[in-house]
Amino acid sequence: MVLFLTAALLLAIAPGPGMLYVLARCLAGGRREGVVSALGTFLGGMLHVIAAALGVSVVLARSAAAFAVVKYVGAIYLCFLGVRMILDARNSDPVSLANSQPPSLVRNPLWQGVATEVLNPKTALFFLSLIPQFVNREAGYVFLQFVMLGSFSVFLNTSADLIVIAMAGPIGNKIRSSPVFRRRQRTVTGAILVGLGGYLAMSESK
Repeated sequence: MVLFLTAALLLAIAPGPGMLYVLARCLAGGRREGVVSALGTFLGGMLHVIAAALGVSVVLARSAAAFAVVKYVGAIYLCFLGVRMILDARNSDPVSLANSQPPSLVRNPLWQGVATEVLNPKTALFFLSLIPQFVNREAGYVFLQFVMLGSFSVFLNTSADLIVIAMAGPIGNKIRSSPVFRRRQRTVTGAILVGLGGYLAMSESK
């Protein structure tokens, strides 16, 4: 559980399209608009969790081999994600991330928040690679376990967004304009993800 909390916390504090979208809406329209946007990204994250849980639970609850494959592939993906994050640390640009979010047909911050999170494939890949590592197939209730772990991760993400909203001025400037902060944050996050993926790949599958 400590490993899951570590990984989920890393996902929550890493500035990505969802957080940057919430920050942009907050700076443009005030804290109320930021909170509504954060609610939208929360709902979008939960859609990812439920969709992943439905697909994974149907396959994994019936096949121990499939469960093991998903766990190992997920662990390898975490290592890949960490290495890529470290390599891209010098070139990453949060502002460009914010500007590259999927276009939306509506201006409502709630639905734009949902679209921003739902249309972010990295969120789905992270859930599909991370959460199965901590699902105990032998305990049963695979769908429920997946939803509970995923919901907690989404809750952490939204909590981080709300902290950014509450401190939009200093945190926003730090995230958007400090290359040193951005580089260090992504390098540390990438290193921990590599370590986590390596540990999970070598650990015994449940």
